[in-house]
Amino acid sequence: MEETMIELSEELLLRMYYKMNQSRYFEEKLAALFSKGKGHGNIHLAIGQEATGVISCLALEEGDLISLSHRSHAQAIGFGLDVNLMMAECLGKVTGYCKGKGGSMHIADVKNGNLGANGIVGGGFNLSCGAALTQKHKKTGKVVLCFAGDSATNGGNFHESLNLASVWKLPVVFLIENNLSDKADPIEKQMNVENIADRSDAYNMPGLTIDGNDFLEVYNTVVKAVRYARAGKGPVLVEAKTTRYNGQTKSHGPSYQEQKESPEWRKKDPILKMKEYLRENRIFTEKQIKKMEDEAMASVEQALEFAMDSPQPQLNAVLEDVYAREGE
Repeated sequence: MEETMIELSEELLLRMYYKMNQSRYFEEKLAALFSKGKGHGNIHLAIGQEATGVISCLALEEGDLISLSHRSHAQAIGFGLDVNLMMAECLGKVTGYCKGKGGSMHIADVKNGNLGANGIVGGGFNLSCGAALTQKHKKTGKVVLCFAGDSATNGGNFHESLNLASVWKLPVVFLIENNLSDKADPIEKQMNVENIADRSDAYNMPGLTIDGNDFLEVYNTVVKAVRYARAGKGPVLVEAKTTRYNGQTKSHGPSYQEQKESPEWRKKDPILKMKEYLRENRIFTEKQIKKMEDEAMASVEQALEFAMDSPQPQLNAVLEDVYAREGE
């Protein structure tokens, strides 16, 4: 793939910084709400992974598709989903993307290219191959970006999907957010390879390992991977090494791996790294940077107000939007 650096416009840099802050505030607000019992079910937060989730999606072109992981809020925000509807969905309101029935782990907007978040670990691999096959068959020129976590790469559907995508040269980019641990164990206890991207060798496709906390490296890598897939050359596997500051779910505290590495990784916070970049390169003034942060926070407060003012589903709504009902 090409090795040249891609020049970023001020407009794009502004959008990147705004959306990363918006994602951070959104998840912090969700965490506070669920800790007070104002949400249903569970949530999987990705605080600290904003560069992989947000910036990867900003590397796509209009009309491209995404398949989200169950840790999906940053990914959805990066792709352009409305935080008002996202907040309503997470709080189980009828104004949410799935009428409040999907919740945090199942936010979808299929008509606009978001194939949905997935409660199944690695559940998006197969779906992404199907969507990519459709794009190839219809010659749309569109690419599918498939998100998954590191543990998902130990499942059979990961290997089946990479094999199929390679054989058929499907326009799909598999992006693995490697946060270095699952609920309890560090990654070295789960797989006997240093880099997940090395697994691409078995399927004769490009495999790239990058710093998932560096917004520039994430953007440049994903843009090039998407261009490669769009050109009909087949799939790409990208591994972005990052970390999250929270536990496996809102119900869990930080894992052993997180407790061990969190102080060091917090120095690599993707939002702080981008803020330093904007300062050092004098792209924006302190006033402009603060304005972006304030606007991002205000959008989340507005989303919460929208969700709180939205109605709960009616009881008979449980029988709507289902494939089959008893007796039919």
